Parts: sequence; structure tokens; C-alpha cells
Amino acid sequence: MSATHSLAATAEMAVPFVRLDKDDPELLEELLGEVRAVAEQSAFTLGSHVEAFETDFAAYCEADEAVGVGSGTDALALALRALGIGPGHEVIVPANTFIATAEAVSVAGATPRFVDVDPATGLITAEIVERAITPRVRAVMPVHLYGATVDMDPLLEVARAAKIAVVEDACQAHGARYRGRRVGALGDIGCFSFYPAKNLGAWGDGGAAVTNRPELAERVRLLRSHGERPRYRHRVIGTTARLDGLQAAVLRVKLGHLDGWNAQRRRAAAELRRALHATGVLAPAGPVDGGDHVYHLFVVRCDDRDLLRAHLTARGIASAVHYPVAVHRTEAYAHLGYEQGSLPVAEEMAEQVCSLPIFPGLDDTQISAIAAAVAEVTNR
Repeated sequence: MSATHSLAATAEMAVPFVRLDKDDPELLEELLGEVRAVAEQSAFTLGSHVEAFETDFAAYCEADEAVGVGSGTDALALALRALGIGPGHEVIVPANTFIATAEAVSVAGATPRFVDVDPATGLITAEIVERAITPRVRAVMPVHLYGATVDMDPLLEVARAAKIAVVEDACQAHGARYRGRRVGALGDIGCFSFYPAKNLGAWGDGGAAVTNRPELAERVRLLRSHGERPRYRHRVIGTTARLDGLQAAVLRVKLGHLDGWNAQRRRAAAELRRALHATGVLAPAGPVDGGDHVYHLFVVRCDDRDLLRAHLTARGIASAVHYPVAVHRTEAYAHLGYEQGSLPVAEEMAEQVCSLPIFPGLDDTQISAIAAAVAEVTNR
């Protein structure tokens, strides 16, 4: 799942939207050393760097298996295919998400069954899932949106009772925990994106699927590389969806920093919440009971979002919108026939949400500047 903002467009702002690796000279030099090592070994496609990262990432996620793939979208689509989900099947998908969640269902040949979200958290719930289950539903894809964890235990109970699979979309929730366990390894299979702006970001596209079911991991490995095992024996129709050795090497270094970076995001988010308390904007909901928030994004809600964003830009503060159109109302899914007002919570959020800067190292001066600019608009 990618962000809608342009990384380059916000780089020159007084308060940028993200902070990338070039802003940390020591880390940059370490990563450039890894790039050189990959180049010297010509280890570009799969190989030892990918295998080492998969081992480390599986251990980090407290999962038995991790499989590196080309993107978060690939991870989601191949996870569904590994579960045998395809034409004639439906997959429950929240309408409040990046389109890649639904796209993956379509790529696998199935149909997204869009549902609304909880008005407080913007996330899917067990009750919403239970109401949406039909005989054609084969899976549900809970999205840990913006880094906030879905309340998974009740949802898992509903899914087990209905005998449907749970594919976690953890593409924005690297390192988050739910009741002491890492997200991604809670359902049948979990999926991550390593788009550069993510909490754990590569130097290009990348993704991974994690699971405690070895047969699913083996199926994803087969599908990611032309269904081939051994060389030139093509057992199933697969695709090209491999994680590059270069990206794996970069990610393996950065994985060691992830918990520290997430702690910095949480600290910055707590300060932003305090600073914004009297401004009138609706700050992100706190974590669900037993849940977590790693603040990939800090998303507020405002009745006049366009005015707020224009004012922030005038003050040199970057912002973005995640996401301006609920997925069921996009042109891509017009053929499914969801009318305006059919999923009202997701539609209202699409009109109100505004993402403020959040990144490791966001300092108190920047936080004060953000809050002051928001207050100038909302306290008029």
C-alpha cells in the first residue's frame, strides 16, 4: 500500500511530511555499504540477502515463516491465492483503506465485499464482519490502518466460527502489537509493504507475507517466481513478485532500528495530541483495548479540510489526505454498484481526514508549529 503524497513534493517544507534515510548521514552510509555489497556479489534476485532478511523478519514478527515479495499488494494477492481464493469467492474488505487492499482481491480473481468501519476508530470490527458473511465469503482482510491495530481476538473468533480465512493487512503497522503479540502473525497470514515512507521502508517497492502455516509460506514462494521448482519446472501459474536482494539488504539493516523509530513516533504523536487538544480537530482514536498504534500516519478529522491544508501549506507545513475517496466509491469499483451513502462512515471520513507530519525525530518546535497553524484555522 502506497501513500498518496509525493515524497519529493514535501521535502522542502519547513515541516516535511516524512523524514527519509538521506536525512540520517550515519544510517545512509551504512545502507550504501550494503548496496555496494549486493552489487559486488551480483546478488540481485532472491539469494542470501533475501533469505537472511526473511529469517530476521519472521523472528521479529514472532512468526514461523516470512516470504519476501515485490510489494505489499503482491503480498496480499499471493496470500489470497495461496489460500485457494479466486473466482466466485468474496473477501470482506473495509472501505476505509488504500485501494491496494481491494485490488489484491481483484488480482486474485475474487470480489471485494466492502463493509463500513467503526466511526470512532475507522477500523473494521468483529460485529461488522459477522453481519457481512455470506456463503460466497471465503476470507476477511482486517486492515491495521495508519498503524492502529484492529481488535483481532473477537474478529478471529467470528472467522473461525464461519470457517473463513483471516488475511491481515499490516502494510502500515510494522512492529505493532496486539495483546502482546505482533500483528501480521495473528491470522492465517499477514502482509506488509516496504514502500519507502513506511515505518520500515525500502529504497523502492517491496513486501512480505508472514505466517505460522508452512504450507502457505511454501505456496507464496512458489507463486512469487513463476510457480517454478526446480528450475524450469513450472508447477502452477505464478508471476514475477520477488523481493530484490538490494531491498532485502537495506531492510535488514533498518529492521534493527524499527522499535526505536516506532517509540519516537509514539512520543511525537502523544505530544501532537496534547498540542492539538484545544484546536477543535478530531485527533486519531486511541488504541483499541489491548491494542497498539505505531503512527505510520497521524490522521486528524476536520470539517473544512481544504481550508486547513491550505493554511498549513502557507505556513510551510506539509500535509496529505489518506484517502480522499472511499474505495467502494472509486471509478475502479463502480461496476460493483455501491451507491453514495451505502457505507456512510467511510464516506464521511474520506471527506474529513487530513494527515499531519509524523516521523522519527519530529521535534517539539515542529510540533508547536503544526499545532499553532491548526489552531489559527480551527479557533477562528
